[in-house]
Amino acid sequence: MPAATAVTPEQRARHELLGAALLAAGRPLTVAELAELLGVDAEATAALVQGYDTALQQVGAGFRVEAVAGGFRLVVPSALAQQLAPILAPRPLPALSGAALEVLAVIAYRQPVTRAEIEAMRGGSASTVLTLQERELVKVVGRSEAVGQPLLYGTTERFLMEFGLLSLQDLPTLDSQDFSHLLRG
Repeated sequence: MPAATAVTPEQRARHELLGAALLAAGRPLTVAELAELLGVDAEATAALVQGYDTALQQVGAGFRVEAVAGGFRLVVPSALAQQLAPILAPRPLPALSGAALEVLAVIAYRQPVTRAEIEAMRGGSASTVLTLQERELVKVVGRSEAVGQPLLYGTTERFLMEFGLLSLQDLPTLDSQDFSHLLRG
């Protein structure tokens, strides 16, 4: 087993503050937010985050730092999350229906998009938009210039978090057939 890299008291204090912030925030924290909190520049912040994640793995902490939704958060690895499912509350929402996943995919890839555009692309109803809004996966992002100024829909930060994406640029290309990494346990 390789020897652990020595951590200075200053790094330890920053790791403690970093861990506390990631745990307490309840949302991903950006590099800028963490840099301000830690009193270091963005490059040093990225190094501290990486060092903290490495330290968590070395001690077998049971959680990791994940880059998601434009920031960082603490997560339980999916292998452990399945084992913890019986004690987690609240119970996870039921899986999205095939229709809801189709609507979500149209919104994710074509945003901002109107309900009529979603229906035209799907060849069917987009009534599941309301379900997706209730689950905070999509939101109204404005109004179209089209007649009647219909609502425009886009994805939310929660969408990025739920699908483990740092940004929309991390969505697989539409010609890809491997979307399995997006379906997290």
